[in-house]
Formats: sequence, C-alpha cells, structure tokens
Amino acid sequence: METKLWREKLNPYELAVDELLVKFNHIIKEHRSKGLYSPIEHVSGRVKKLSSIIEKMQKKNATFENIDQYVEDIAGLRIICQFVEDIDRVVELIKQRTDMQVITEKDYITNIKESGYRSYHMIVLYTVQTMDGNKNIKVEIQIRTMAMDFWSTVEHSLQYKYKKNIPVEIKERLHNASDAIIALDSEMSAIRNEIMDAQNEFQIKANIVAEILNNIQNLFNVANEREIVKIQDEFYRIYSTATIDELKTFSRELDIISEGYRAQGVN
Repeated sequence: METKLWREKLNPYELAVDELLVKFNHIIKEHRSKGLYSPIEHVSGRVKKLSSIIEKMQKKNATFENIDQYVEDIAGLRIICQFVEDIDRVVELIKQRTDMQVITEKDYITNIKESGYRSYHMIVLYTVQTMDGNKNIKVEIQIRTMAMDFWSTVEHSLQYKYKKNIPVEIKERLHNASDAIIALDSEMSAIRNEIMDAQNEFQIKANIVAEILNNIQNLFNVANEREIVKIQDEFYRIYSTATIDELKTFSRELDIISEGYRAQGVN
C-alpha cells in the first residue's frame, strides 16, 4: 500500500521532468535549425530516488503529506552549457518563460561553496495536468558548464563513498581541481568567439547538406533516375571540398531543378 502511495505521489514529478526535457531540448533544436548558437549544450533530468527522498524528509522533519512543501528537489533538471557566459543567458531565458515561475535562485558561481562546488540553482514552479486536475510541481534546475559538471560528478561520488566525511588530503585535491576548472572555463571564454564561429559553421553546413539530400530523395520520386544519380554523384564529389557558399549555390540550383519538375507535374 505504501509503495502504491509513493508511486502516486511521484507520478506528477515524473510528468514534470518529462515535459520540461522536451521543452528545453526543443530550445536547443530551434536554435540549431536556424543556424544559431544554442546556450544550452544538453539537458538531463531525474526524479530523486526514494531512498534519497526519505533521507531528506528526515533531515527536514517533513512528512509524506507535506513533502511537497519541504523537499524542493524531488524533480530535477541539469542544464549543461559550454561557457560560463551561457549560464546567464539560460537564467534569463528561464525567467522570460510563461510556463514556469521562478521561486528561488542560488548563485554558487559567484559565491563558490567552501568545497569548491560551482553551479547556478533555480527552483521553479511548473504546472502539470493529471487525471486529478492541475498540480503545481517544484523543480530544481541546476545550470553549469561541462567542466563544472565533471567536477561536481566526481565530488558527489566521493561524498557518497566517504558519507560526507571526505579526508582532508582529498578535500585539498578537490579544491585544486576546482581552481583548475575555473582556469579552464576562463580559457574557454577567452576563445569563445572562435569556438562559436566554428560550431555555427558546422551546423549551417549540416543544415544545408540535410536540405540537399532531402531534395535529392524527393527527386527520385518524380525525375529521371539516371539524371538524379548524376546529381547525387556530383554532390558527393564536391561535398568534401566545398565551402558553405558553394553548397548554398548547389542547393539553389537543385531547388530550380526541383521546381521545374513540380511545374511539369502540375501541367
């Protein structure tokens, strides 16, 4: 019976995580499909394990009935960015959304924890629709760089192993590693524009290539197969050496050919 009650209690949290993952992944997809740099590199989510929830309940003196009020990170998302500067963009992006309300913020990037931990935390209120009606769910969103996430994952594993009593020597090494992470993020920020230009160029090229291949595939259904094979072979020939401008030119020429066949089909 108790297990069933817990399952019913956590179902809306799982729904909130699933829906928010779709929405944040769509933000990434929308940026990239338009050839824009996405401040979000990737996003993951989870509902806290039951053992961890019970442990936190005991720490907060919460009950099964009021757990929604006292435990704010049952549902969690982790948003990973490439650069420190992206974190502020993601924070603003979340604040501007109308489908979630920011309740609290904790900036552990400006105010680094004693352990060396760095991340930006937000608690948002998100509404899910269930068979029993609408339910407001608190979701913790952690926003950090890839380097910060690597450090945090290692530190979390050590905290678990030593039951939050990490030996002094290892603590010192973690602090040194945290300093190295800060230096790494700083260096990446220094060459951020070059990295973004390279990534944007790659994404633009990928979008053009996808459009060309889709166009060729559609032509196979309406055009002379020998002619389309020649077009396809020509594309493969120029692909490895072609610049973005050359690929755009090829794509425009292919559009003209496709339009001609569509006009013939109408006639």
